[in-house]
Order: sequence, then structure tokens, then C-alpha cells
Amino acid sequence: MDHAIHRVEHFEIVGPYTLTLRFEDGTEQLIDFRPVLEGEVLSPLQDLDVFNAVELDATFGTIQWPNGADFDPETLHDWPKYRDELITMARSWARTSEPARRTAG
Repeated sequence: MDHAIHRVEHFEIVGPYTLTLRFEDGTEQLIDFRPVLEGEVLSPLQDLDVFNAVELDATFGTIQWPNGADFDPETLHDWPKYRDELITMARSWARTSEPARRTAG
């Protein structure tokens, strides 16, 4: 099975937690990452200063953050196809990362 390999060539921060990404094939995606910033790796990006430290990883053709968070370039390229599934996963990560509550006993 053949499928295209996509690479992010450029990005721009256009709003809080929102990037415009341009790919090697000339297409662009406008992505609001807020709904997926949950879990051990992505929740630190809820801090806007950390999120805005995003950089282009030219080796792998994607974007990355200093804490090691990144996204597969195909996922970014076809974001509308993956968005709802990623949001569902992020919600489950948020539930599992909530601190356990102690009860008096």
C-alpha cells in the first residue's frame, strides 16, 4: 500500500494554542491544539509559554516542544480526519491522570 509521507515545512503561531502549518505539498492546516493537551506528555503544553516554545524538527518533518512532545506529520497534515479521535483520547488521558482522592477512614 502506498501512502504519502508528509513533512511540515513551516509553522506560525496565530493564536493561543493555535498554529498554522504549511506542508511540503503546499497544503496548510490551522490547528487549535487546546482540546488535545492532556496526559503526561501533552499537558505541560497547557502552559502557554511552554506551548509557544514549539519548534520545527527538520529531521523528522514535524513540530516539537522542548519536553519531547510532538505529533506525527501525517496526523498534522490530515488533522480533520484525526481530530475527534485525538480529543477522545485526550479526555481519557485527563481522567487517568487526575490525582487519586483519599478518603478519611
